[in-house]
Amino acid sequence: MQAGHEIPQQAKPQNDDGYLEEMTRAVFQAGFSWSVIRDKWPNFQQAFHGFSVDRVADYNDDDLERLLSDSGIVRNGRKVVATMVNARTIQGLAQEHGSFHDYLRSLDGLTYDQKRKALTRQFSHLGPTGVFVFLWRVDEPVPEWEERNR
Repeated sequence: MQAGHEIPQQAKPQNDDGYLEEMTRAVFQAGFSWSVIRDKWPNFQQAFHGFSVDRVADYNDDDLERLLSDSGIVRNGRKVVATMVNARTIQGLAQEHGSFHDYLRSLDGLTYDQKRKALTRQFSHLGPTGVFVFLWRVDEPVPEWEERNR
């Protein structure tokens, strides 16, 4: 990871909910100090119902309003909506491939650049650096930090 940044823990998610959680963390970390997100993360876990893919995918305008009024999380509307959209995308990919982990395995023959492009196309608010952070956190192969955008 980049010098000067606190290095987060890596964790191989146990299920699709774990992948949604790590993706959401990568989305919300963009533009914020990692320590701010880390310190608020227990509140995120509670506010997003443990990142249950099925539950978050079913969120509606009332849930959006609830989340935007929750001072325990970062109340960025675009990122909150992205989490809802990303849950639906993970849900669809898991239905198609059996699980989100199996979807990631379907990308194994691609170069890192091709994987990055596929993920940034499919997921909301997950840019090139967010993809790198997400893949690194879920213990997927990534290039060195300095090589990530080449």
